[in-house]
Amino acid sequence: MTATERRRVLDQDWQKMLKVGAILAFGQVFIALSGMPVSFDRRLIIDPILSLGYLSLLWLPLVVGYAVGREQALEGMTAYAKGGRDVLSGAITGVLGNLGISLLVVGITHFDIRDPLVNWSPQLLDLLEFEQSVWFGALIWLGIGAATGAVGGGLHWVGARNRRTVITVIAAVSSAAVLESVITDLAQGFHIEAIADWLYAPKRGLTTPAAAVVAGTTILAVYAIAALRAKAASRQESAAEEARPESGPTKGRQLTPRRLAGFVLAAAAVIVLPLFLGRLTNELLANVGLFLLLALGLNIIVGLAGILDLGYVAFFAVGGYSVAVLTSPGSPRFSPEMPWIGALFIAMLLAGLVGLFIGAPVIRMRGDYLAVVTLGFGEIIRILLLSDWLSGTFNGAQGIINIPGVEIFGLTTVRGFEPRSVLYLVLFFCAIAIYVSWRLENSRIGRAWMAIREDESVAEAMGVDTVSAKLMAFVTGAVLGSFSGAILSAKVGSIFPHSFAIIVSIVILVVVIFGGMGNIAGVIAGAAVLIGVLGGPNQPGLLQEFAEFKILIYGALLVWMMLQRSEGLIPSVRRARELRTDELNQDAWLRAQADEADDASNPGVLDGQGPRP
Repeated sequence: MTATERRRVLDQDWQKMLKVGAILAFGQVFIALSGMPVSFDRRLIIDPILSLGYLSLLWLPLVVGYAVGREQALEGMTAYAKGGRDVLSGAITGVLGNLGISLLVVGITHFDIRDPLVNWSPQLLDLLEFEQSVWFGALIWLGIGAATGAVGGGLHWVGARNRRTVITVIAAVSSAAVLESVITDLAQGFHIEAIADWLYAPKRGLTTPAAAVVAGTTILAVYAIAALRAKAASRQESAAEEARPESGPTKGRQLTPRRLAGFVLAAAAVIVLPLFLGRLTNELLANVGLFLLLALGLNIIVGLAGILDLGYVAFFAVGGYSVAVLTSPGSPRFSPEMPWIGALFIAMLLAGLVGLFIGAPVIRMRGDYLAVVTLGFGEIIRILLLSDWLSGTFNGAQGIINIPGVEIFGLTTVRGFEPRSVLYLVLFFCAIAIYVSWRLENSRIGRAWMAIREDESVAEAMGVDTVSAKLMAFVTGAVLGSFSGAILSAKVGSIFPHSFAIIVSIVILVVVIFGGMGNIAGVIAGAAVLIGVLGGPNQPGLLQEFAEFKILIYGALLVWMMLQRSEGLIPSVRRARELRTDELNQDAWLRAQADEADDASNPGVLDGQGPRP
């Protein structure tokens, strides 16, 4: 059993707070000097209270205030009750962290440091001073640090359920502000502009009453859902145990009537909503769909088979250039001007062959070696497309232009300037990719992939043909990636080698990791959040202010996910169980170490001379 004790408010770990406060101060100064507050200040979250620029400096003390009070108590160790001590530790850490901003304000004002601080600007100084005096701004930031840090520490005090409610409310209000353009678009499509006018100030985020209503509605919804779940669990506890996915390998994957109804409703929403959305929103969703196609293909290679492929953009390029050469009258050497559908089948075949070509020589490699080699193959494809040797076929850096749209049975043509038709085409291929991924995951080859991912040596010893299974993963992922390239070439009407830089592979990998490797729903969520909000490498998202910072944010998210939630946003049950098993084994090892230390400090117990205290 784990004992619980209370500690005095002033019984603090001062060394830990100083260290964490110094790290927070460095982070706050870095964010301020990166230019984020000034760039983001144009977008308001709640008008006129809070802008995205100030939010970029408020969230870190809140998170660190919570983190500094977080303690892991293993079985047999003392667990301390949460209370005022955690609030005080969060407040002190927040003050120490925001001391960095206060010193920055004073330093910028009294010393000539414009040469080393290249991102310094009068706008940044005005923002940090709240357009008041220097000392006013310095003191206010200390107070803000104390308040946000105390709130973060207080999240330990309120309990897990209320903590989840607070986080959900913050996420709901922020999401409602970020989705302003989409909600306004829908309101115009359904002719309910009055609701959008009440929710949002003109291009300035949520109004204060609307933010309060969103927060209150979210709180009611969270508690109502929790009550319904508790009631259902008390009535059908035994049935819920049998239906739990962990109870067997096939449980939770059956197409129950409830799931079928959910799929039907989701499909109806996907088909109907684009009719009521404007051009910009449809264009944004089409970009999300293109990256979702790529992420679904990479999810098979990385998420199911466990093969770290950093050159996945090669399959994207093969699909795009194959369709461009076969359909465009401007193709320099070979120009058959085939229909898009026929060119797509040839592109799929070529992508599968390239998957075999890349996979065959590296299939025996594992881990870092495999990742480096696939990275090299991805760059080889791009360099070949740029080379003078193949410029007669692919036109080098000038690319291929005049690519026609997609003719569908001679009835309509899908072109880039018709984003709604492009979106429907993308959704059609996303549905195919989702169905194929779902069927493969529950098939014999899918189980072989997951066995290889867990332990390739054991899978091979159990009779799994690892070579053919890994080659099949490469080929399947390559074919799904070629879909996206083929649609991109027809959508844009031109294609160039710089569209297939290595950063595309990195972004797709981040989408898969962030959403949840091995889980289709997680990949969809990852694409919607990252590509929809931040945008792709060259594609804008909902927050266009993030354009110059998105690679930095991608990297920070990837680091955070690896450290705090390595299974992803919406993990698959099996993948989460794999990762959590490692953590439980580590905890068991730590408990064994603690027992050994306890035994060493109480030799009488080992000798049988007395009970363990």
